[in-house]
Amino acid sequence: EVQLVESGGGMVQPGGSLRLTCAASGFMFSNNVMYWIRQIPGAKFQYVAGISPDGTRTQYRDSVKGRVTITRDNAKNMLYLQLNTLEFEDTAMYFCVKSSSSDTATWSTGDTRGQGTQVTVSS
Repeated sequence: EVQLVESGGGMVQPGGSLRLTCAASGFMFSNNVMYWIRQIPGAKFQYVAGISPDGTRTQYRDSVKGRVTITRDNAKNMLYLQLNTLEFEDTAMYFCVKSSSSDTATWSTGDTRGQGTQVTVSS
């Protein structure tokens, strides 16, 4: 059974940082594109960042480029999302997702995701 467990969310002030983690199990993690999406209550999901199976290729949505870094540790089956210089607009539930595609920029709400971790940016 595929399991994705996110952690690391919290409440921070604008300009602050958080590191989200995702513990993956139940599948061959090192063979899969992984990505993060986020959702504001009542709004659609947004793609945030994706990473290739070997970690050499990454993709980001334009609004987070330069502030967000996606990485992975295949030896530990872990996915990470470093969020820096957080803005009010980054407030959302963040989900770790196992991609069904080999393309780091392709995403679908039908892909398997975890329960999410909440990020709240507030002064």
